[in-house]
Amino acid sequence: MPITVRIPAPMQSLVGNAACVDTEGATVAEVLARLDEAYPGLRRRVYDESGQLRRFLNVYVNQEDIRFRDGEATPVHDGDEVSIVPAVAGG
Repeated sequence: MPITVRIPAPMQSLVGNAACVDTEGATVAEVLARLDEAYPGLRRRVYDESGQLRRFLNVYVNQEDIRFRDGEATPVHDGDEVSIVPAVAGG
């Protein structure tokens, strides 16, 4: 069973206009790397020039923010769901 990645609307054009794509990997970093291999150009939308996840993106594994786990080293398992969510700001 693959890992499902939820893609935010602004990035869906990079993945064939899909809201979700399936991939594999043992960690969030591996999942994101495999996505970039399958869909070139995704990396520059997810990572900044220094190779860090962009500040305005939140990444969740099964609805749990990876910032409160092991960051990109957070393990993932078959059947898990990884969500890439643009941060919402305003006031």
